[in-house]
Amino acid sequence: MMETQLVRRHLIDTDGLSLEEMESLFCRAAYWRDHPEAWFQTGKGRFAANWFLEPSTRTRVSFEVAEKRLGMETIPLDGETSSTMKGESFYDTLRTLAAVGVEVVVVRHAGIGTLAEMAWENPGVSLVNAGEGNGGHPTQALLDLFTMREQFGTLKGLTVSIIGDIRHSRVARSNYWALKTFGARVILAGPESMRDPSLEEYAPYLPVDEAIRQADVVMMLRVQLERHRETLFSSPDVYLHAYGLTPERVEAMRSHAVILHPAPVNRGVEIASELVEHKRSKIFEQMSNGVWIRMAVLERALEGGRG
Repeated sequence: MMETQLVRRHLIDTDGLSLEEMESLFCRAAYWRDHPEAWFQTGKGRFAANWFLEPSTRTRVSFEVAEKRLGMETIPLDGETSSTMKGESFYDTLRTLAAVGVEVVVVRHAGIGTLAEMAWENPGVSLVNAGEGNGGHPTQALLDLFTMREQFGTLKGLTVSIIGDIRHSRVARSNYWALKTFGARVILAGPESMRDPSLEEYAPYLPVDEAIRQADVVMMLRVQLERHRETLFSSPDVYLHAYGLTPERVEAMRSHAVILHPAPVNRGVEIASELVEHKRSKIFEQMSNGVWIRMAVLERALEGGRG
């Protein structure tokens, strides 16, 4: 029983969450948003370490704000300040953090599968995946789905088109597994060089214009230039007009459809600059919702799971 509870504290990816668990997280996220009088108590006197081995603004700051609103003490770590630079193993660093009283470690790094391995090894802390290579980004997917549910009231039956750099996107994978659990339909679209056959086993790949016409939610993905070795397109304008969201494509969207983007946004590349704050855009709402979702995730990590 104890072993099961320890495993349930981790958040490695959305394919490890049931519909009931995600519903519970959404419920708690809404609670934290609507009850500021309850902030600063749940995590009072408890410690979280944010171990970011890749650059991040939104995710890192969002976790820090969530931790502070829960009353937690936050310890920032990166590749240069942790002892992994001296050769200490990933596992031993986590055991060290557990030994000094850290209960939750939020990790972003470039590898794939390490966090699942560490969870299996049970290092004595709750692990939260804040982005693992191009493998998964569960809190981003959860805040995306929470934003969609707030907009439409339900996720079942929605058509979500995920467009852009599918091959290098941890967001696409985590969103797909979560949306599938809720009974949503996922469509993929983007350049040939950015396709991911492993995801296309589960979701159809359509031309960009057709994917946009069919969607209730148009989710544009960042072109992850840092993960590409080859030159992908001759100019940002060429990519935008071939695969990005333009004013003309917005006009072709369904009348109720909305725009999402996990950010950071390359304005004028995957989305025209003037559309980032368009009335259909929920991009900054996603960012706000990220704090509430991460408060719920951290609460789950501290309490060993709800429900």
